[in-house]
Amino acid sequence: MTVSAPTPPESQSDANQLASLGYDSDYKREMSFWGNFALGFTYLSPVVGVYSLFAFALGTGGPPMIWAVVLAAVGQMLVALVFGEVVSQFPVSGGVYPWARRLWGKKWAWMTGWVYMLALVATISSVAYGAGPFVAMLLGIDPSTHVTVVCAIALIVLVTVLNLGGTNLLAKVAFFGFVAELVGALVVGGWLLLAERHHGLGVIFDSSGASSGSAYLPAFFAASLIGVYLYFGFEACGDVAEEVIDPGTQIPRAMRMTIYIGAAASIFITLALILAVPDIGAVISGKDADPVTAVLSDAFGTVGFRIVVAVVLISFLSCALSLQAASSRLIYSYARDNMMPGSSLFKRFSIARAVPPYALLLSAAIPIIIILVSQISDNALTRIVSFASLGIYTGFMMVVLAALRARIKGWAPSGRFTLGRWGLPVTVAALTYQLAAAVNMAWPRTPDAAWYDNYLVLLSLGIVVGVGVIYVALVRPHQQSDAPAADAIPE
Repeated sequence: MTVSAPTPPESQSDANQLASLGYDSDYKREMSFWGNFALGFTYLSPVVGVYSLFAFALGTGGPPMIWAVVLAAVGQMLVALVFGEVVSQFPVSGGVYPWARRLWGKKWAWMTGWVYMLALVATISSVAYGAGPFVAMLLGIDPSTHVTVVCAIALIVLVTVLNLGGTNLLAKVAFFGFVAELVGALVVGGWLLLAERHHGLGVIFDSSGASSGSAYLPAFFAASLIGVYLYFGFEACGDVAEEVIDPGTQIPRAMRMTIYIGAAASIFITLALILAVPDIGAVISGKDADPVTAVLSDAFGTVGFRIVVAVVLISFLSCALSLQAASSRLIYSYARDNMMPGSSLFKRFSIARAVPPYALLLSAAIPIIIILVSQISDNALTRIVSFASLGIYTGFMMVVLAALRARIKGWAPSGRFTLGRWGLPVTVAALTYQLAAAVNMAWPRTPDAAWYDNYLVLLSLGIVVGVGVIYVALVRPHQQSDAPAADAIPE
């Protein structure tokens, strides 16, 4: 006779709460607080964000662009606080889709998840593609387009295999990525500040000629896209809510810590790089198009530079892993509620591995298709990626707007984490920040380009939203689901 181990009291309590929300989960609650935090941190990935956009931000706004990194951290912390209240009361896997569903209703939830899902898969493709040149640097080969594409697809296949290994493996790999990235950021940033510093701290208040005429704000707003790109990822902590022990307490805490430590690492790396660039004017003029590679090569030499590149690649790998995990949970959440085509396939669950395998495969297939199709045009990938950040911010904004509407209609958050009387002003402030950031992302800044290039970001979002609206009107997916909706608002 086999005697089963007793169910831990906290796991039974989590199962009871989930059952009260209308779900009986097949996921295993194997993710601790630190695993959950590591998932959010590696999705946020300060190294990936800073190294990807540092040259653009410094060349556009000069050293004061670092203040955009600080401001974005404050703004996204407000959003994380709102999300913390929602996930604490509704700890259901899938993130923004189930949250919007409980706060507003089925149609709003479908559109929120649709925008966010496409933004996620676009981000996976951009992160995988961005890793290609670093692989080439590590191997000492020419970073051609063909090499980059092959490396990107290989990275997606690798993270898919890892994600199919289950929650426990995901948490372990994410935590390893977090440690490697944080230690790498501290070592690299510390060495640059000690041995490669070419400027004093006063330089972060000097535009160094980056202003447009006598006005600096337009240049700063353009450069501030680095901050906008950096601070999403904390929501991934809630995407795996049914795999976390005591999610109502641990996930809001993990979200906040993701911002705390992610912001500290991002600001530290950005400051170290700014002070280590020997000729900031050359970056602004365009003569130095890749200051990160130049600084790291000079500071660490050939062997040391390759070690740094290896750490950077770990960051790209763990970032893609976390993104795909979030995407697959969102797809599974949709399918479980019968809200998407092929729901019967994508809601299939592997009991042995405790993951939704077909949702994971779809989260791999779409980014690979995006990467392959992008080769048709020289700037196709840029156009696809340009939608990603605005799409994610829009998905966030739709949840915060739903939370504000629900509050006005009488919703009083009842999870283990609440903001109390600060809930309404924090929600309003979070929505204000998101609107300002979205306008900044969509603002046309290339008057000499064709109109469709000048409004590329806004057009991309408009097409995605338009297709979603048409699909909802014709197919009516919200009518195919009887899962709970709009129950946050008291009758």
